[in-house]
Amino acid sequence: MWRVRRELAVFKILGALVCAGLAVYWWASGDVRGVILAVPAAVLVGTMGLRDLLVPVRLSADESGITVVHGFAGRRHVPWEAIEDVKVDVRRRFGLRSEILEIDTGDNLHIFSAHELGTSPTEVAAVLRRRGT
Repeated sequence: MWRVRRELAVFKILGALVCAGLAVYWWASGDVRGVILAVPAAVLVGTMGLRDLLVPVRLSADESGITVVHGFAGRRHVPWEAIEDVKVDVRRRFGLRSEILEIDTGDNLHIFSAHELGTSPTEVAAVLRRRGT
């Protein structure tokens, strides 16, 4: 079972509260442009934080297959036979290295970052490959 780290969800909620506070401050001071920037930011970051709190487990594996988050808070079970490929896309940019786990089921491509899994996608891919064989 791989989940979003709780600290990340808390930081998103705090960021949404800061943006909301800035929106109120700018509204009180008459800065419409600031409000136009802060309100959507508060809603977006707050929604992301809420999703992390409501559905912290993004990927789990058992004997019958994997269960992935689908949409905002839905779940989809995928049997091992339906998984065509599990790979990790590694990119380097501006001196930073990022990894993305890709699970191809033919009809869908499920993508997970290290932040969503709470660990390295390379480690998760190795576990999934072992369990799927």
